[in-house]
Amino acid sequence: MEELPAYVQIEPVGQCNLRCQMCAIQFRRDGPPFGPLAFMRFDDFTRLVDESAGLRELHLQGLGEPMMHPRFFDMVAYATGRGIRVSTNSNLTLLNARRSEACVTSGLDCLHVSIDGATAATYERIRVRAHFDRVVRNLGLLRDARTRLASDRPRVRMVSVIMRQNLPELPDLVRFAHAWDMESLFVQHLCHDFGEASLPAHYRPMRDFVQEQTLLEESPERVAHYFGLARDVARELGVDLRLPRTTIRIHPPGTPGRQRCAWPWTGAYVSYQGLAMPCCMVSTPDRATLGNMATDGVAAVWNGDAYATFRARLASDDPPEICRSCALYAGVF
Repeated sequence: MEELPAYVQIEPVGQCNLRCQMCAIQFRRDGPPFGPLAFMRFDDFTRLVDESAGLRELHLQGLGEPMMHPRFFDMVAYATGRGIRVSTNSNLTLLNARRSEACVTSGLDCLHVSIDGATAATYERIRVRAHFDRVVRNLGLLRDARTRLASDRPRVRMVSVIMRQNLPELPDLVRFAHAWDMESLFVQHLCHDFGEASLPAHYRPMRDFVQEQTLLEESPERVAHYFGLARDVARELGVDLRLPRTTIRIHPPGTPGRQRCAWPWTGAYVSYQGLAMPCCMVSTPDRATLGNMATDGVAAVWNGDAYATFRARLASDDPPEICRSCALYAGVF
């Protein structure tokens, strides 16, 4: 039997087709107009937390904006009250003065702010229906709340997905992070190429988008140029900058499973319905599901046949196809 995960990522909100939609490709069918509100039930959430003995870190994030959930800050407070370190990702479009204060008073440890453009034109092209000036205003509300309440929590980090279309703005993204006192800037590639043969047809526009925008298909000289400029700016301003690798990692035959990817042994990713997925890179349970932790229990699913089979396959020289298409498995996330 495997020890229960010390890290769990839970998706409070599954829908991504409402007013906080940030992607031009609406491929997920959760929530209106396809069905009822795609919110995790609060009692399911508390049961998952209570059953995860030894849980030390909880990340509240999925494809939907977490702050859409009406009890999001109750979730944070419930977990922090049990000594669990809680973090989240947000696009900040729904932040206001009340939620800014709740970010502090709920015990939230770290807030990862998703910003992919240093100018309004680039940001709003990538994040459809978003408003750059609103995000900037909301960063000010959050900073004011932390100052007013004399708190250094939540720590604020910036996350940027780097693509062909925003690569030239990378040095300015570093400057933006510095201007807003971000603890660090985490730059990542597009997480998955959606290359598996079993991909449902309605995800194919995502595959096309990734192929069009991934830096793995960009000129290495152009990538090196802008990465170098960003490093220079970060060094000058004292910004903790993380840039992704640009060379795919090859796993030699016999590489142990945890060295290929430790996710299925150390962390669980749970959808708003309670469905367990191998990791957050899978994104949606219709691509890979290992059981329902909300109905069957955390331990039963974690130590069940589906997880065991997936781990064994991942530890082999013939890993699941969905892993072979993953930036994390390839070492370029």
